[in-house]
Amino acid sequence: MIWLILGLILFLGMHMAKMYFADQREAFIEKRGEGAWKAVYSVVSLAGLVLLIGGYGQARISDLNISFYETPAWAAHLAIPLMWVALVLLVASQIPAGRIKQAVKHPMILGVKIWAVAHLFANGELASYILFGSFLVWAVLNRISVKRRGDPVFEAVSIRNDIIAGAVGSALFVVVYVWAHLYLFGAAPWPT
Repeated sequence: MIWLILGLILFLGMHMAKMYFADQREAFIEKRGEGAWKAVYSVVSLAGLVLLIGGYGQARISDLNISFYETPAWAAHLAIPLMWVALVLLVASQIPAGRIKQAVKHPMILGVKIWAVAHLFANGELASYILFGSFLVWAVLNRISVKRRGDPVFEAVSIRNDIIAGAVGSALFVVVYVWAHLYLFGAAPWPT
């Protein structure tokens, strides 16, 4: 589980820099430039992501990965629509504002919360609690931090962007559900 934990520290640590190390981040950018910061941010985040994905795979088959409960069928069924919503929110966060972004303010953060909760429902073992619980805590802390800095105001919104978010998010959901989840993570996302 050490690789999973190290990956989480690197990945989420970099994603918490603006929250908890804003002065150091700004000093780094001022001294070396924004391009250098983005390069360090990208390399450390990617290394963390690789470690946490590989570490989660190892942790799932480890003797240390104790099971807290047998996943009930309803939990796996509930995770499916939650993941669709999470992926639509993810796409909405990456495009110009529509009504979704206007209402939610931070669709990426809400999408991560929903993704984490869906996976906590569907997985009852220690490795999942460490991985998805860490992301849930990060998302809650991030939302608090962003709220303190002030929520964005989206005056120019277009329902067209919501249609795009819904269509692309739905297509992404189908790809993940039908193929990518099993291929990338070795676990079928559909209930058995």
